[in-house]
Amino acid sequence: MTSVLHLAARARVVLLTAALVFAALHAAAALAALPALIGFAAVAAAVLIREASLTVRGDKAPHTDRLIPTLVDRTVEAVVSDLPDPTIVLTLDSAVVAFNEGSQELTPGIKHGEPISFALRVPNVLEAIRAVAATRETRRVEFSMRVPTERWWEATIAPLILPVPAGSRDLVLLALREVTPLKRVEEMRADFVANASHELRTPLASLSGFIETLQGPARNDGTSRDRFLSIMKEQATRMARLIDDLLSLSRIEQKAHIHPDSFIDLVMIVSEVTDSLLPLAKERDVEIRITDRAQVLEKVLEVHGDRDEIIRVFENLIENALKYGASGKLVDITLSWEPASDPRDAVVSVRDYGPGIPPEHLPRLTERFYRVDIGESRAQGGTGLGLALVKHILNRHRGRLNIDSTPGAGANFTVRIPLRRNAQNIR
Repeated sequence: MTSVLHLAARARVVLLTAALVFAALHAAAALAALPALIGFAAVAAAVLIREASLTVRGDKAPHTDRLIPTLVDRTVEAVVSDLPDPTIVLTLDSAVVAFNEGSQELTPGIKHGEPISFALRVPNVLEAIRAVAATRETRRVEFSMRVPTERWWEATIAPLILPVPAGSRDLVLLALREVTPLKRVEEMRADFVANASHELRTPLASLSGFIETLQGPARNDGTSRDRFLSIMKEQATRMARLIDDLLSLSRIEQKAHIHPDSFIDLVMIVSEVTDSLLPLAKERDVEIRITDRAQVLEKVLEVHGDRDEIIRVFENLIENALKYGASGKLVDITLSWEPASDPRDAVVSVRDYGPGIPPEHLPRLTERFYRVDIGESRAQGGTGLGLALVKHILNRHRGRLNIDSTPGAGANFTVRIPLRRNAQNIR
């Protein structure tokens, strides 16, 4: 009878401990309500099955007073071990009681029984742990770790009070949640607003200055008026182009998860875009050459796609080649397909023979408002959003953009989009 009572006491302690740990994890935002309930149910089922089997066999229970603290610590360890985010349980003097695999990856030197300061050397987090141990009030702290790469974390430190026969066992729960993606989104948004404001401020200031001049000193100067009005028109066109690119980017991002369901032929689109840009090519004294044009135009490269968006992709790429690679006097366009990929990819490359792009700029070319040469880009009428639009459109089409360049030897922009299955392809 005494053995059964001991087993029941053990079960109650373990279940109560598990319930309090899961409740604390949920309150500290380390675990959502449903996973917390599921986890507690799993622990409860395991405990009941274990105790029932011991009762049936009539096993003698060890002395409860010696067993209870060990059971509490083991239960805490079992509860935190399967949590997805790094979680550590500490004593009031900051000694490690339990931790999971996620926390071990973040703090490789962590060990049971040792002070957490041996493994986690973040002063504001350690200070918050001491404060929670003293005041029993939950605290949240943000911190960054710069090795091996910069990552941001939010630490939630909460009191954890577990019952034992002699009273209670006071612990501290440290739950860590990575907030690096949120930080990067905030930085991107701030950069985007600053860049967009700067891009609009310059032409607006120019327009305002010319208007004041036309209203004042140049009021009756016909020659100056015509020259200023021409510049004002260019600045207004620049603002309109920037706003159009911003709206286009916003629309594409809103549809990023919707894959186009219509079919388009890349051969026809590239041919149409090339023909529409012939006046610009003539103005820049650049030849646009489609490799094996006669044979290519007889074939089909059919893909799932939005016609207007794909036209925008090749307009941006070919126009950039004509503007920034004009010194090479030639733009080569090649259309093909890759039979080795699954699904097979349609491949369109746009190559110029201009000055090329330094290698340090290549990884950032598709960032919004990023420019290799700001002065040159503005002189060419660029908004800094063209390649960002290309990247987002291709993402929506499950495609990708590769950029290869060697300074002094031009640049090659290659677009890959999955082909429509069973379509006639270039041979």
